[in-house]
Amino acid sequence: MNSPFRRVVVTGIGALTPIGNTAPAYWEGLINGVSGADFITNFDASKFKTRFACELKGFNPEDFLEKKEARKLDRFAQVAIVAADEAVKNAKLDDPSLNKDRIGVIWASGIGGMITFIEEMTAFNAGDGTPRFNPFFIPKLILDIAAGHISMRYSFRGPNFATVSACASATNGLIDAFTYIRLGKADAIVTGGSEAVVTQSGIGGFNAMKALSERNDDPKTASRPFDLDRDGFVLGEGAGAIILEELEHAKARGATIYAEVAGGGMSADAYHLTAPHPEGLGVINVMNNALNDAGMKPEDIDYINVHGTSTPLGDIAEIIAIQKVFGEHAYNLNISSTKSMTGHLLGAAGGIEAIAAILSVVNDMVPPTINHKTTDPAFDPRLNFTLHNAQKRTVRAALSNTFGFGGHNASIIFKKYEE
Repeated sequence: MNSPFRRVVVTGIGALTPIGNTAPAYWEGLINGVSGADFITNFDASKFKTRFACELKGFNPEDFLEKKEARKLDRFAQVAIVAADEAVKNAKLDDPSLNKDRIGVIWASGIGGMITFIEEMTAFNAGDGTPRFNPFFIPKLILDIAAGHISMRYSFRGPNFATVSACASATNGLIDAFTYIRLGKADAIVTGGSEAVVTQSGIGGFNAMKALSERNDDPKTASRPFDLDRDGFVLGEGAGAIILEELEHAKARGATIYAEVAGGGMSADAYHLTAPHPEGLGVINVMNNALNDAGMKPEDIDYINVHGTSTPLGDIAEIIAIQKVFGEHAYNLNISSTKSMTGHLLGAAGGIEAIAAILSVVNDMVPPTINHKTTDPAFDPRLNFTLHNAQKRTVRAALSNTFGFGGHNASIIFKKYEE
């Protein structure tokens, strides 16, 4: 029986990350095990418990945007546009002959314009109480504005909105885009996520929650998922953009097809504000939901790009869930956390990590988990965490996990495209 759904493929990617300012540079950084962590330069962090992060390197928005335009955008929207530009050009989606009414933008961020909010309130508090706010304050701040700017830039008049589910935001955006296309509501969608919160309140707020690593003596190796001495995540910034497109539409215009979207799943832990369910119930559900949506068995997956933030509880809960879902096949999987290199991009994590999963399928190469020093007895030694170095293997399908504060879970599966 033929499926009522249209098939959806990946035809373009773009990335702006702490280890590479384009998708090819990002992938090179991943397979070479490059750490993006270093001491913070965005502000004076000398009095903070954590004084390092995974910042972008050598990024100047005015290299990509006119100065007047850049000033109207918060940094999270600037990086969104840069990554989206790369993806659109990579997919040749800027072709004027395409029906722009059928091309949409679904963009994610977990927090949005935090820098703008800090700047405006700092200026207000330094004054005499007279309100002198920038007329672009609200348009720079709101989460949906990145999607709006991308659509205006290319006259994409299809579905246009933002998704927000903390650190699952970008994966939720990808799943929404996938769903809209396979239901026939769009032919192509620019999707992904961006985040820019390496700020005083970003670092200070996560420090107050005791969520961040405080390994100031060795920031390069501070993000160490699955290591016995992991002590929290490293905050990152950047953006990942992906063009999803209906298969026949892509074929008709001769687009390059990277991979096919097999399915996606969502769930809630319904357990705790920030902690994962100790038995991984929400994570079990979300991976099963993704597999069921894809019509796949656990044995069909070769690689899992895990959420793997390097927190004591989170890493354990995710691996418990993987072993319950995948059973004996868990020992045949490659598992890796690319957050060990990029840090945690919060709402944008699902964007850049989906690109890592897609390129693992394209290149039959699994990026590593770096910074592993000491074995944690909590983890089964038979599991392959792809430690230290990238590993060559056939990757028929890759699953990408993202989980957010509030108990939000989202998983998406990419597989090799076959006629």
